[in-house]
Amino acid sequence: MAHTVGEIVQATVTDENQSHYFAQIDGTTYEVNKQELDDTLAFGDTVTGFAYENNQHDLAITTKLPEVRLGRFAFATVTDIRRDLGVFVDIGLPDKDVVVSLDELPTIKELWPQRGDRLLITLRVDKKERLWGELAPAEVYQALRVPAKKTMQNKNVKATVYRLKMVGTYALTDDYHFGFIHPDERYREPRLGEKLDARVIGVREDGSLNLSLRPRAYESIGDDAQMILTLLQSSNNHMLPYNDKSDPKKIKQYFNMSKGQFKRALGNLYKQRLITQDEQGVYLVEQEEK
Repeated sequence: MAHTVGEIVQATVTDENQSHYFAQIDGTTYEVNKQELDDTLAFGDTVTGFAYENNQHDLAITTKLPEVRLGRFAFATVTDIRRDLGVFVDIGLPDKDVVVSLDELPTIKELWPQRGDRLLITLRVDKKERLWGELAPAEVYQALRVPAKKTMQNKNVKATVYRLKMVGTYALTDDYHFGFIHPDERYREPRLGEKLDARVIGVREDGSLNLSLRPRAYESIGDDAQMILTLLQSSNNHMLPYNDKSDPKKIKQYFNMSKGQFKRALGNLYKQRLITQDEQGVYLVEQEEK
């Protein structure tokens, strides 16, 4: 059989039943689902589409072209995992998912993609005419890369992990900026294909980003400080009539914490430059002031 699987082909309609047309290329028959077509076909008409082998091992042509094709790269979503084979990804075929072989995945299986993760892949066809997903090489990411501007500093970004190394994690943001996460800037090693919420902690001269998965300092200030911060944010004038000189009983009554806890929380917020205080009380530092 001439190599056609994975390619966009033209086939001639030779037969039909209630649900499918049957079209041939050099004597090889492919089925075409009638539900995909807007118009009816007659014997001898030509149908154009993507050729593949479906889950029932029948040759088929779909007129809904997948974004991932031979020599064409796109993101595909992981739908299933088989530890002895690899991961299945949805490339847009109506009745078939494609496998990315375990040979292309991390040696540590805990770092394999999970359902819902995304992989940038193309297709390849083996000697048995089977379709496989193949991870994009480095040069494809280089072609996609958009240098980031210095104004990205401290911004929140979403990024997809595309390479795992001993030195750290490499990710591509939704805006196609390169990002690197040092092991010190994460609590665990992210999976291949995992979508991350990260923040920019540095912009390099080449436009690549240094990313962190750790919260900002004020996002990890502790429960007591967070409660005070929330009360300040919700007050009409962003002020509370308490400070580190206030009566312990009044502090306990209003905040339900000891004066020691209150002072530690204020100190934490002050170090993060989130508050100021005077004899009248404590004040929220507005974002524009910072």
